[in-house]
Amino acid sequence: MTKFLISFPAEAMQITDEEFPEVVAASHAVIAEAKAAGVYVFGGGLDESVAPVLVSGDGSVSAEIYEGSFLNGGFTVLEVPTRLEALDWARRIAQACRCPQELREFMYDPES
Repeated sequence: MTKFLISFPAEAMQITDEEFPEVVAASHAVIAEAKAAGVYVFGGGLDESVAPVLVSGDGSVSAEIYEGSFLNGGFTVLEVPTRLEALDWARRIAQACRCPQELREFMYDPES
């Protein structure tokens, strides 16, 4: 089976404070469905209050990350048999989160 990343940047989610609890409940319901279907691997939102760092092979840590590298928002990793099924899960997550989702396929690695 193939692993897929379904994600969105934080700025894509344009909801009001009043809508937030409803969106959280809907997104948690979709994740519960994915878990029940046995396709859920991992998911969550990046904590934007913690700055990213760049860690080198020698162990040194720098606050300067790769130029152009900027990640925020939420993501879900699912493992499904087909891209068509991944598209369907992305649609469900988009409906729950009220914003379009980006879909990416992980390259196959027999060791992972």
